[in-house]
Amino acid sequence: MDLSDLINPESIFIALNAKNKKHALQELSASAALLTDLPERDIFDTLLQRERLGSTGVGQGIAIPHGKIAGLNKIVGLFARLEQPIDFEAVDAEPVDLVFLLLAPESAGADHLKALARISRFLRAPAAIESLRTAGSNDAIYDILTEAEKEHAA
Repeated sequence: MDLSDLINPESIFIALNAKNKKHALQELSASAALLTDLPERDIFDTLLQRERLGSTGVGQGIAIPHGKIAGLNKIVGLFARLEQPIDFEAVDAEPVDLVFLLLAPESAGADHLKALARISRFLRAPAAIESLRTAGSNDAIYDILTEAEKEHAA
């Protein structure tokens, strides 16, 4: 599974303004609702339920909120770089400024886990993280997210 299967240029937000974790999830839910034609409230509730199990702040300023949701027919990703880092109750207690949201159909099974693993692998690379933090446009971020698979295809 490639990141280009999960994300497109319209699902990238370069300067999301969020005051806190809940606000970030609300903003991302609103954007996801526009992309998926699903109710914003359903998306938000799904993300909040997952956060109650434990923070999706994975460390190094990164969060990967995710959940399975009824009515979705394929896995959908959104990427946001926050204007200001926020407390996300991350495992390393560092504030989060990069968020990769992942929504999957209820029936996704292993594909949901494969998508999470793919995102996690990509975001473990310090050079990739730095590039995402300094990119100047949505297109530049999309290129960074999909660059590794382009190199594999060549």
